[in-house]
Formats: sequence, C-alpha cells, structure tokens
Amino acid sequence: MMNSVHTIAFDADDTLWVNETYFHEAEMAFCELFKDKLPNKTVSEELFTTEMKNLHLYGYGVKGFMLCMMQTAGKLSNEISYRSLAGKIIEIGHDLLQKPVELLDGVAETLDQLKERYQLVVATKGDLLDQERKLKKSGLQDYFHHIEIMSDKKTSDYQKLIRHLDCKPEHFLMVGNSIKSDIVPVLETGGYAAHIPYHLTWAHEHHEQKPESEFFMEFKNIREMINYLDNKFNQ
Repeated sequence: MMNSVHTIAFDADDTLWVNETYFHEAEMAFCELFKDKLPNKTVSEELFTTEMKNLHLYGYGVKGFMLCMMQTAGKLSNEISYRSLAGKIIEIGHDLLQKPVELLDGVAETLDQLKERYQLVVATKGDLLDQERKLKKSGLQDYFHHIEIMSDKKTSDYQKLIRHLDCKPEHFLMVGNSIKSDIVPVLETGGYAAHIPYHLTWAHEHHEQKPESEFFMEFKNIREMINYLDNKFNQ
C-alpha cells in the first residue's frame, strides 16, 4: 500500500522565488570590476574557489558571498586598487540584500490549494536575516506551519527536521530545485522528494545523475504537483 504524504517542505530560493539570477548578476558585476585586467571566466573561477574554501566558515547566503568577493579581490588586485574596489564590492552586496522578492510562476496558487490538505513547511539554506526578510516580503508566511532556515542540507539535517515536525519520513515530501541538497539527502532518510528545476544552478549544487527511486518525482513547474499528488496518494 502506498504511503501517504502528510507534510510538504519547500526549499525557498529558486523554488518559491527568484534567487540565483540575482547572485549571477552580482557575480557578473564583480567580474566587471576586473574587466581591464582579467577575463570574466578567470575571476568567476577564482571567486568560486574562494567560496568553496570558506563554505564551512561562512555558510550559505549573501554575507558570506560578500566576504568571498572581498577576499578574492584582495588576491587579484594590489593594495591601492583594492581600496577602491572594496567600496564597490560592498555596494554589490547591499544591492543583492535589497533585491525584490519575485515569486515564481504558480507558487501562490499552488500553496493555496495545498494548505487545506497538507502541513506546509519551508526548509531552506541561507543567511537567517535575509531569508526572514524574503519570506516576509513574499507574502507567503501564512501558508506555512513551520519555517526552518538550515545551515546545511545533509541527511542528518533532514532527519533532525523530520523529528522536530513529529513526522515519519514516509509521510514527508521535500520540494526543491537542487538534486544535491533537496532530493538525495531526503531520499536517504526514507522520505519523498520532488525536483522542480530552475534555469540557473550554482556550480556547487550541480549533480549529474537523477535518482532512481520510487520516492522520487520530477515536475516542470510547481503547478504540476497538484494533480500528481492527488493521483498518487489520494485514490
């Protein structure tokens, strides 16, 4: 007999609203600061290397990204030019922190239909204050029973969340755009996971293979969830 999902958790960035597009624009603005000295590809690769080295210290989010831009600029420039770059980098970061919250197509309508039948949760990585700001600006807060802003999304992090929600893994569904962070770890807990791709993916989140599991599902957009869940669990 098929298990029934009681709780649906949603990733926020690039699942509920636009995020990576803004980070990509900020990275391009950072690369532009070195346009007379280095190709964009070289600057991007150096920034990504710095991000990976610092991920365990800074975690995910805008503030860690700003620090990595500063550190990368220090490596790629001399002392005099670094002083002029620092202010511009801070401007890029501040602009990123004040971006509008642009909901992805179909999000509000889908949550409105799901809220009566499921316990809805946000489970997302990132900077606490920034994610709280975006959630408030999104107008989606009232749809969710619980908000979990996670420092990471490993299997143990999801196990902790599922216990906190007093939910069995087989009654839990995670919805997100990252196979690496939103799908694979949840399947390892014994839960369901639904992948909704976004057109841009941060290099750190790239994952080549799609899981082969009866607990895995994939949708082109969030609206497709409604009929699929009705047919799978509510017959």
